[in-house]
Amino acid sequence: MRKGSISTVMVAISGLVAGVGAMLALRSHGRLGGYDPSQVTTHGEWVKFANATGDSIRAYVAYPERKDKAPAVIVIHEIFGLTDWEPTVADRLAGAGYVAIVPDLLSSRFGMTPATTDSGRKLTGVLVPAAVTADLDATYAYLNSLPAVKKDDVGTIGFCWGGAQSFRYATTNPRLKAAVICYGSAPDSTAFPGIKAKLLGVYGEEDARINATISSVDRQLKAEKVSYRYDIYAGTGHGFLKPGRKGSDTPAVEQAWQKILGFYKETLK
Repeated sequence: MRKGSISTVMVAISGLVAGVGAMLALRSHGRLGGYDPSQVTTHGEWVKFANATGDSIRAYVAYPERKDKAPAVIVIHEIFGLTDWEPTVADRLAGAGYVAIVPDLLSSRFGMTPATTDSGRKLTGVLVPAAVTADLDATYAYLNSLPAVKKDDVGTIGFCWGGAQSFRYATTNPRLKAAVICYGSAPDSTAFPGIKAKLLGVYGEEDARINATISSVDRQLKAEKVSYRYDIYAGTGHGFLKPGRKGSDTPAVEQAWQKILGFYKETLK
């Protein structure tokens, strides 16, 4: 075998070993779980980019199969940090025609989300709003830098803690076009005048902790002329869009997703 051929084979073997190693590393951190990459029909990849202070943010990006530039969606994880479930949300959005990104909002401070959900919850609990906003701003800027993305045609979706961040981020970024709030609490009403995005709320019926304030939030947003509509799904509890939660095995999940995708079709170009 010629020297050039040997080099080519060695490079290929090295790449294969590195890929297997990365896969095992992700699995050891609980990142894969039930997520089956073989079922993905879009292109997904892990990336890193810097925030304003130079700290590195780890994220998963999913691209749709389309010939033109796409609108984009920032997916904001639950209080547990970035788990194996959020990339499947990004893949679903990519399958619907959007570039979707899931930033690990623990990564700029702690390297990455830890393996256990309890540890992730504790670390998320020490994040301050300004730092979360800075990382979401960096994520927004990263999306705008991608050649495949329509500039400033960006929305968000968040779940639980991430739902609250999706709502709150809409008060800080006037360029945001749309924000989906999945069973997340509202920010202080004094911030409502800063909202330029259209809002969609997705709530479980058996979630009084969140739902108790929906009516008053609705009135206050209407007073500020903020576009906000919401649905409460019967037979579901907090977090029902994620497998294993109350109502996650009911038709409400697909009903909610159809509302979400219809909302993005209206609000993103």
